[in-house]
Amino acid sequence: MSATGARDASVGELDHPIDTPPPPGSGVAPATPLVNALSIDVEDWFQVSALAPYIGRETWDDQPRRVERNVDLLLLLLADAGTSATFFTLGWIAERHPSMIRRIVAAGHELANHGYAHLRASDQTPAALLADLQLARTLLEQIGGVAVRGYRAPSFSVGPANAWAHEVIARAGHDYSSSVFPVTHDHYGSPDAPRFAHRTAAGLWELPPATVRLARRNFPIAGGGWFRLMPYAVSAWGVRRLNAREGEPAVAYFHPWEFDPGQPRVRQAAPKARFRHYLNLSRTRPRLERLLRDFRWQRIDQVFAGQLAS
Repeated sequence: MSATGARDASVGELDHPIDTPPPPGSGVAPATPLVNALSIDVEDWFQVSALAPYIGRETWDDQPRRVERNVDLLLLLLADAGTSATFFTLGWIAERHPSMIRRIVAAGHELANHGYAHLRASDQTPAALLADLQLARTLLEQIGGVAVRGYRAPSFSVGPANAWAHEVIARAGHDYSSSVFPVTHDHYGSPDAPRFAHRTAAGLWELPPATVRLARRNFPIAGGGWFRLMPYAVSAWGVRRLNAREGEPAVAYFHPWEFDPGQPRVRQAAPKARFRHYLNLSRTRPRLERLLRDFRWQRIDQVFAGQLAS
C-alpha cells in the first residue's frame, strides 16, 4: 500500500471507536489500525547529548531558551490532529517554565519524567539516579498537579551494564520506563533486548521505542534523527509493518528542538554532532503532520493501559 493509501484509510477510520488491540506479541493484525504511542522528550536545544561537549551545564541559564515556543507548536499540531502524547519532561525545564507544564496537562497530555538535568542513567550511581528521579518527579507533580507514572532515561541510557536502573526507577514511584532502545548505536542501545512491551525483573514495564527487524538486526523507525534522516516512506512502512504484521503498537519519540530550524548553531561542534543535530530540521514538522494523518496515536499510558493495570 502506498503512503497515500495508508493516509486515506487511516483518516477514514478516525471517527470510529478505538478497538482493543490483540495481545502483544500475538502477531495478529487488528481489524482496524492499531493505536500507536506518541512521545515528546522535552528538553531545549542546548541540553542534547550531541552538543554536551561544547555547551557547559554551568552556561545553561545563559543560553536563549526556545523550548516553550517549540512545545506550544507541538501542542497546536496535536490539537489540530485530535491526538494526545506523552511529554517526558526535564525537571530543570519544568522549574523555569511552569506555565508550559500546566498547558501540557490542560491539553490532555500525559506528563512524564525525563530526569532533572539530562544526566544519563549510565553515568550515575544508583543513589544519584534515585535522587535525580525523585527530584524531577516531585517538581513535575507539584507543578502539573497530576501523578507522574513514566520515565525515559536521557539518550536511552539503560542497558545490560546498568540493568539495576529498573529497580531504581520503580523505587522512585514509576510504573513504566521507556529507556531501553533495542538497537546498535555508538552512544546507546541494547540490540538483544526485547523489542516490545515487557515486564522487567524489578516488576517495571519497559516500553521500547519502535524498531523493525531485518536480516537479524533491529533498525529504529518513527523517531529522532532516524525520522529526519530517512525518507518519510521508510517510517510509514515501518509503522505499518509493526501494526499489520506483528500486531504491535509503535512507540515514536520526538524532541521540541527538532521542530526549530531557526535555533542557534554551535559552529565549533564536530561534523558528526552537527549532522545529527541539524539534519532536516525544516522537514520534521511536515513529516510529523503526515504521520499524525496516516496513523492513529495516543499517549503512552492509554495505549498500554492494559499492561499498566496488570
